[in-house]
Amino acid sequence: MDVTLLGTGDTTGTPTPGCDCDTCERAAELGVERSRFSVHVRNERTGESLLVDASPDFRQQFLARDVPLPDAAVVTHIHFDHLDGLGHVYRLLDRLPVYAADETDPQTDESVAETVRRRYDYLDQVEVLPRTPFEPIETCGFEVTLVPVDHPPLHCYGLAIEDPETGAKLSISGDTTYDIGEASRAVLDDPDLLLADGIVPAEYCEHHPAGGAHFDDDGLARTFGTKHMTVEGAQALGADLNADETRVVHVSHFLDADRAFDDPLAVDGERFEL
Repeated sequence: MDVTLLGTGDTTGTPTPGCDCDTCERAAELGVERSRFSVHVRNERTGESLLVDASPDFRQQFLARDVPLPDAAVVTHIHFDHLDGLGHVYRLLDRLPVYAADETDPQTDESVAETVRRRYDYLDQVEVLPRTPFEPIETCGFEVTLVPVDHPPLHCYGLAIEDPETGAKLSISGDTTYDIGEASRAVLDDPDLLLADGIVPAEYCEHHPAGGAHFDDDGLARTFGTKHMTVEGAQALGADLNADETRVVHVSHFLDADRAFDDPLAVDGERFEL
């Protein structure tokens, strides 16, 4: 399993357009980027590739990284920074199966799959395949399982990708707070690599109207506001799940420039062989 982090940033990415903060300037100096979230997973045995979330930066991500176009995709939720890259399928691919959860979201009265189908009904190449969370999907030679996580007010999903031949396992938290249910954690458990949502350090919770939540024994917030984990929460999730390695993704530019690119904070282009 060859994993390439195409996009490791939040909604605006880093550098953020029009921003002259120290972190954005440091990113430019270092020549690193955190574009909107997306992960490429290639199966060396079958030669097939799976895309997790379709970033609006799809075109530039695939131009910048030496990876093939996807044979299938999974969409975790309907926020634009995880979905709107599907428009790039036009004239690039003859067909793209897109797997998404089939549970109806009371906020939208649609499932993720139904929303994707409605928004991309003008593209014959996008074939939406609804799937039930916790029921494994076989695609690209992998076994993929969607699991509910906590990203209010919308339904959102994490996922585990496993190679049944080699035993390699990648887990992705999806956009979520630390409050992931036990059944979902059981599916995500014991990965070779965990990609965990961590938008800012815990100390930044004082700047959020909702503060922080899900505090550890030392009073450190593992959730920032109501939708995302802190960097510390992402690392704690990795420890909870016995991950061999945890990389923090969906990182914002609201970090101290001197620490913004330290481990375990991921940047675009990182590759892992599992």
